[in-house]
Amino acid sequence: MKWIVADPEICHGKPIFKGTRILVSDVLELVAAGESFEEILEEYPSLDKEMIKEALEYSAKIIRGEHHVRFEIPVG
Repeated sequence: MKWIVADPEICHGKPIFKGTRILVSDVLELVAAGESFEEILEEYPSLDKEMIKEALEYSAKIIRGEHHVRFEIPVG
């Protein structure tokens, strides 16, 4: 995963988009509710279509049992 990370110091370690505090689950819920990518990008301008597509790929991997999230441990 290029854009999805988990950091125990940010959002209780829940998966977020790298460099943000935007929860992947929040974006997935918007997609499930029928929001278009364009509507999501208006609400979260720091994201791009590639990031939303990665969130969908991430959810498919979880369903398949391939739970891969890179954990970032703060230095210092």
